[in-house]
Amino acid sequence: MILGDVEIRQLLDAGKLVVNGVDPLVNPASLNVRLGDTFLVPRGEVTLGKEVEYTRYKTNQRGCFYIPAGGFALATTIEEIAIPDDLAAFVQGRSSIGRAGLTVQNAGFVDPGFHGHITLELKNELFHGITVQVGYPVAQLVFFRTGTVDHPYAGKYNGQIEATGSRMYMDADIN
Repeated sequence: MILGDVEIRQLLDAGKLVVNGVDPLVNPASLNVRLGDTFLVPRGEVTLGKEVEYTRYKTNQRGCFYIPAGGFALATTIEEIAIPDDLAAFVQGRSSIGRAGLTVQNAGFVDPGFHGHITLELKNELFHGITVQVGYPVAQLVFFRTGTVDHPYAGKYNGQIEATGSRMYMDADIN
């Protein structure tokens, strides 16, 4: 069952779900998340299974970051998420953002037990640049109840506090 605004607000008020979420970000069945101030852009060629090198950026003095035409960047959320063991979430781009040419893609799923800031993948689909600003709500979390979870998420991305690059090189099944 997808949580509605009543359940989302109750969890926010109880200090669960999102450490620093605010009520105006609550939608009928989701919670908007806002852009933080760190970004990563891959450098050079990428080989799957290998460590990826990134250039790290902070926003400029105005709190803005520029994504060139066709460009890609990892970004972080302002919100620090703390998913209880009986919930999970989907991360979705907001349709208003997609309609402006910016897609917010990611693995799209947040496991029960995850805690930290969400890393978002931003892709400029336009033939000209897009400027994004810290604090702008670019994505949303859709929460739902899960069945019994024996092993909550305790993986390599737990506790991330800013845009976090791929850690696929740490995957046991490929090394």
